[in-house]
Amino acid sequence: MPTLDLHHLAWSPLGHSHCHHQFQLRDASLQVGAGEFVGLIGPNGSGKTSLLRCAYRFSKPEQGEVRFDHQNVWKQPSRWCAQRIAVVLQEFPDAFGLRVDEVVAMGRTPHKGLFDGDTQHDRQLVQQALDSVGLLGFEDHAFATLSGGEKQRVILARALAQQPQLLILDEPTNHLDPRYQLELLKLVKRLQIGTLASIHDLNLAAAFCDRLYVINHGRIITSGTPHEVLTTELLREVFGVEALIDAHPLSGYPRITWITQP
Repeated sequence: MPTLDLHHLAWSPLGHSHCHHQFQLRDASLQVGAGEFVGLIGPNGSGKTSLLRCAYRFSKPEQGEVRFDHQNVWKQPSRWCAQRIAVVLQEFPDAFGLRVDEVVAMGRTPHKGLFDGDTQHDRQLVQQALDSVGLLGFEDHAFATLSGGEKQRVILARALAQQPQLLILDEPTNHLDPRYQLELLKLVKRLQIGTLASIHDLNLAAAFCDRLYVINHGRIITSGTPHEVLTTELLREVFGVEALIDAHPLSGYPRITWITQP
């Protein structure tokens, strides 16, 4: 089954390894197994988005390799990657007046010829994707008129219509209220395809991720299960805050309570 393997990546905004910019990557390695939900956590400016951009062919690494299904993605055509890897970003695309169903249908583009029209199968996949994110019936709505949370769900639906073997998500719950944060992550978990997601909310990361990688100053400093990674010592060292950690009373995953001083 396909896996993602990032091997000793180095990258910096200016293209120089000696750059001290906060977003540079240094010797960063991680792996996502088939069907595994892997979270990438770290403070703002630690390199999370930079690492994801290397993984989905936006920023070419200066050193190291990005391999998917044992193939170097930077040596494959962009179409090859788009047929296998779907991306959900924090920023919303310019929809240029497109309807919701037209935005979701863009996920079918990598699987079609240049002059191919939408087939019945394509339309069925669009409907299924919208149903999965709770937006069935929104097909004719203009994308630009939606709320931030609705737009985020449309972009996830577009990724689902792409029928990927790997999902890459950059802070996918940022624009969502608590209900849809939980529903989106539950949906991703149910898909049982390899997923790499940067997640700001550590309690959500603890609840849904099979494994976590912690990045700080462009380096992966530790990885493991949420129980192994989320310790008071690590939170103090990496995030600079004190916290109490116990087991969630219903599910048993780590639960973090931040300690604030009056």
